[in-house]
Amino acid sequence: MSLLDPLDARILLALDDDPDATTLGLSRVLGIARNTIHARLTRLAAGALRSFARRVDPAALGYPLVAFVSLSISQSEGAAAAEGLMALPEVVEMHATTGDADVLAKVVARDTAHLYDVTTAMLQVPGVQRSSTTISLAEHLPFRVRPLLVRAAEAGPALSEDRRFGGPSARTAPNEATNQR
Repeated sequence: MSLLDPLDARILLALDDDPDATTLGLSRVLGIARNTIHARLTRLAAGALRSFARRVDPAALGYPLVAFVSLSISQSEGAAAAEGLMALPEVVEMHATTGDADVLAKVVARDTAHLYDVTTAMLQVPGVQRSSTTISLAEHLPFRVRPLLVRAAEAGPALSEDRRFGGPSARTAPNEATNQR
């Protein structure tokens, strides 16, 4: 997947503001050719954009309880364990981690009794050795990327890839230009 450039970020911000915007509408709002917008959206859909289902609140489906489950996985059965955990619909997100646990899973449930059933099912997946569950009491900050899109949109075309990632042009000494007289 290629990195988003400032124009990509501007297009995504415009869509965030108006999810029903047409290609022509985006073209007018952004002052960019319609074909450019269309090509960019096609490229973004093929790599950078996640599925629409990520925007659905599990509580609206009857799963208001959110928990984070830290799992210890047998190293020899890691792939099988991951597949088995992904087969559980209540496991909505998983990350391989460093530290005491091997996997951190975000889980949704109807209530604590249902969460108990889900964590029991997780422990029965081949390769899962131990679990530790933490229940979320409140979501203080939902998943967001808008501030990152704003930063990317404001970067402008002058910000080279070298500078974004601390490459040579980012490390140029501040007095270098004045020392070259």
